[in-house]
Amino acid sequence: MFSKEQKRAAMHEKLQHLRSITNSHALNKTSIIIDASKYIEKLKQKVERLNQEIASAETSSVHNPLPMVTVETLEKGFLINVFSAKGCPGLLVSILEAFEEMRLTVLEARVSCTDTFRFQAVGENEEQAETIDAHAVKKAVGQAIKNWSKSGDQD
Repeated sequence: MFSKEQKRAAMHEKLQHLRSITNSHALNKTSIIIDASKYIEKLKQKVERLNQEIASAETSSVHNPLPMVTVETLEKGFLINVFSAKGCPGLLVSILEAFEEMRLTVLEARVSCTDTFRFQAVGENEEQAETIDAHAVKKAVGQAIKNWSKSGDQD
């Protein structure tokens, strides 16, 4: 059986874990829970926005055959999303070459190329002295997509 002290210690550990996950600076239990609730709401809004962007990309892909690109600034680096409603053979290589030219290190990536092309990566600038912003990353990835499109690598 657990003593009250063990239960209290376990609860404190769980709250500290919740605090670290949500980047909360709160010290008391109620504030940590409130911060976690706000964090969850932000995540819900982000998911909703991304779903809307994907839906928009799927409908606009009929008019614009080029993949859609979104770039978000993270604490250290960028979250890059590329989506196309159809498969894009060779596009991944073009995007990764653009990363290399920008000196972005891929920390984490997910790619799906079955019926659609979906690419999500977290990239970090190798050379902190040379700062780049999300707009520059989006422009470089967009240019890589245009170059890929012109080269005739797609279907």
